[in-house]
Amino acid sequence: MSDCAGDSAARNQLMGSSLGRRWTGRDVLTMGGILVMHFLGLLAPFYFTWGALWVAVGLYVVTGLFGITLSYHRNLSHRSFKLPKWLEYTFAYCGVLATQRDPIDWVSTHRYHHMHCDTDKDPHSPLHGFWFSHITWLFDYNFMLHKRGGGQTNVRDLERQPFYRFLQRTWLVHPLGLGLLLYSLGGLPFLVWGMGVRIVWVYHITWSVNSVCHVWGNQAWNTGDLSKNNWWVAVLAFGEGWHNNHHAFEYSARHGLKWWQVDMTWYVISFLRAIGVATDVKFPSEDNKQRLTSKPHPQHN
Repeated sequence: MSDCAGDSAARNQLMGSSLGRRWTGRDVLTMGGILVMHFLGLLAPFYFTWGALWVAVGLYVVTGLFGITLSYHRNLSHRSFKLPKWLEYTFAYCGVLATQRDPIDWVSTHRYHHMHCDTDKDPHSPLHGFWFSHITWLFDYNFMLHKRGGGQTNVRDLERQPFYRFLQRTWLVHPLGLGLLLYSLGGLPFLVWGMGVRIVWVYHITWSVNSVCHVWGNQAWNTGDLSKNNWWVAVLAFGEGWHNNHHAFEYSARHGLKWWQVDMTWYVISFLRAIGVATDVKFPSEDNKQRLTSKPHPQHN
């Protein structure tokens, strides 16, 4: 069978039906974990306390901003800036507590997304359907390996570091430990809000960057893909919604390139830079901006 036919068969397997395909242990674990977190989140109205709400908000910032957007995305995936190793590892550990798997896995998938953005090899493009880009791509690991060319070959920088290999082996233990800690401190309200509500909230915000920001918004730059700037995703995802800006200048630590484009992750990086902790912070130069011609009529969907 040709590579083209193989790609078509794999795509039809996913897009047609999951029935009949072989579910791996990872697929079952991923779907089961996501369903459990959603069920836990549905209990929120019955276990509301103000303390539990603030625990959820605090962990949303710790795991979503420090963990996913600052660490997993801008620091580890794109090397937009450098941090002392102790702080790099601390922020990466915050990312593990978001239960979006370990840094090696997350970064590898994201780098392949940029390498093959909105093509058949993109791990989560809406070309395969909105819900595929939002969530269902997570439930077929063999299909993801097929898209990656059979393995993770783009994260050698992380695989060389024992700390990241340790997180790869043990990533699930850490959020479970956090759940036990929250239950011991505040019972079911802390568990429901600090784990269920917060994790599901961060899940869908992160996934919306993959789905919403490739479907709805405007394109300020000729990136050759479907990436779009979406203001409300940017607000909820700490600046990640300025996604067309990011695809235009993926190495940039700053995604909100205009003064009015709110980018909370950049504000934190800027603070770390001001106190001398973040170094080698990258930005697009004016020459780079000029070379990437702006679209005369931004697309709105």
